[in-house]
Amino acid sequence: MYFEYGNKEIEYLKKKDKILGNAIDKIGHIYRDVDNDLFICVVKQIVGQQISSSALKTVWARIENTVGIINVENICNISDDKLQKCGLSFRKVGYIKNFAQKVKSKEFDIESLWNLSDDEVIKQLSSLNGIGEWTAEMIMLFCMQRKNILSYKDLGIQRGMRMLYHHRNIDRKKFEKYKKRYSPYGSVASLYLWEISANSIPDLTDYAPKSKK
Repeated sequence: MYFEYGNKEIEYLKKKDKILGNAIDKIGHIYRDVDNDLFICVVKQIVGQQISSSALKTVWARIENTVGIINVENICNISDDKLQKCGLSFRKVGYIKNFAQKVKSKEFDIESLWNLSDDEVIKQLSSLNGIGEWTAEMIMLFCMQRKNILSYKDLGIQRGMRMLYHHRNIDRKKFEKYKKRYSPYGSVASLYLWEISANSIPDLTDYAPKSKK
């Protein structure tokens, strides 16, 4: 399953921002995996914090082999030690088990998130141990497929903006200007900014000041 968008979103962004529109034409349609199981998505986002995508793939495969079906019961029942042996830190294991236990006890109503506004979803998810604003935004984008997610705290988004608009840095004021321009389709803009940050357009470069050694 991929993040769903089409001509309506693309034409809107191209009309609002010709520079981004030119990049969209060069990159083409982006097929970005999403998962509509909220419980799995939250667990996976915790697992993936501060590690590379390739490391996440390896650790996640180990978790699936060890746990089997990733659901509330299985996560609650597996030992902390077995989860750690999959490549998880003690802290991440604690976050995941605490989350699963709250869902099991119905202290945290995960399915209710579907009916909340973006701001309310962030508030609810951020109440969980190990979940901050950025992680909540990634869950909204890659699971809930919310249409207007553009994360200021995402380094890839900031790098993509620097490259696309030739900025040396992206402060909050610049970011908010672009976020307003992309709205209500910030999520699609995010997909393209990530692609740009990964050097998908060879003639673009990062204008961030080089660090002094």
